[in-house]
Amino acid sequence: MVLDLNKIQITLNATPLFSPISLMIQAGEVATIMGPSGCGKSTLLSAICGNLPNIFQLTGDVRLNHRSVLTVPMEQRRIGILFQDDLLFPHLNIAENLAFALPEKLSRSAKKVKIKDALDLADLSGFGKRDPATLSGGQRARVSLLRSLLAEPEAILLDEPFSKLDQQLKGQIRQFVFESIRTMNIPALLVTHDPRDCPEGQMINLGKNGDSNVG
Repeated sequence: MVLDLNKIQITLNATPLFSPISLMIQAGEVATIMGPSGCGKSTLLSAICGNLPNIFQLTGDVRLNHRSVLTVPMEQRRIGILFQDDLLFPHLNIAENLAFALPEKLSRSAKKVKIKDALDLADLSGFGKRDPATLSGGQRARVSLLRSLLAEPEAILLDEPFSKLDQQLKGQIRQFVFESIRTMNIPALLVTHDPRDCPEGQMINLGKNGDSNVG
């Protein structure tokens, strides 16, 4: 699986948010877009997943597994996204939150097995009936990632997912996220303003003036 950004540029009122970006991300790799708030990082992710507001104009191409997805509806792109807010449904327990991501065609028993296996993987065995409000920040972050991965995306976008975690917890959750991506063997794109979040690998730094530098 490969996520390929080919000369992607986003403009607002004819003004580019950043210089054209080209980046090819291989399966199991986490590439990084760094830059301060307001430089267009999250807007770039919106363009990739198919949720770019109409006020912006997009040029270039986004290709997943060598096929352009720009004309594919958001819900059919097979691109997951993990936000800094966990966005768990408060009226559902943990198992029900995870079941929401699973294909409807799966039987109830198959869903139950997948949910149990996912919780075991995240050291959350027995948490299925827990209320999201009873979980710690780190536990909620792990459940949110599991829900994103259970949808079986072919690529995943990470929108500053560690920014609201305390420093002690960040390292643990970062390791869990990156190891899960390697296990799934899918390409991932992380946007952040914190250099401590960055794994080894490709990195583009968006400056305040919209310039992009590849590292």
